[in-house]
Amino acid sequence: MKLFFKKLNENAVIPVRGSAQSAGADLSACIDENITIAPHEIRLIPTGLSAALELEAGEQSAMLMLCARSGLAAKHGIGLANGVGIIDLDYRGEIKAALVNQSETPFTVEPGMRIAQLIAVPVWLPEICTADVLPETDRGAGGFGSTGLK
Repeated sequence: MKLFFKKLNENAVIPVRGSAQSAGADLSACIDENITIAPHEIRLIPTGLSAALELEAGEQSAMLMLCARSGLAAKHGIGLANGVGIIDLDYRGEIKAALVNQSETPFTVEPGMRIAQLIAVPVWLPEICTADVLPETDRGAGGFGSTGLK
């Protein structure tokens, strides 16, 4: 599998992994000036990039998953508004990160700042079917904490 990037803005930064074994490649803010995210505010930050995954023979399907950077989350309360972003295999628009400031302190995104990470993930595309009955399991319909905390 290969991941290709197209610069939509001359200031866009092609993502790189922080280390050889890093699962994610860091995405950078492609902005002309600082953007301050107020406490509990959501701001859409452009990367100036579009992407395409090239699958190899025999590979099913895949997606790009946009994830928060752990340092921004742990140190500044900055995450993704939707938890993770899903970039479908056929999407060719600009990749943007919906950042949310979960802290009580304003946070400033600077041009070129690494704001999120991108991970290629295999995807199964099952046939969508309907059923009048589903197979029984021990768990059944139990959810939302039904298995306990410990």
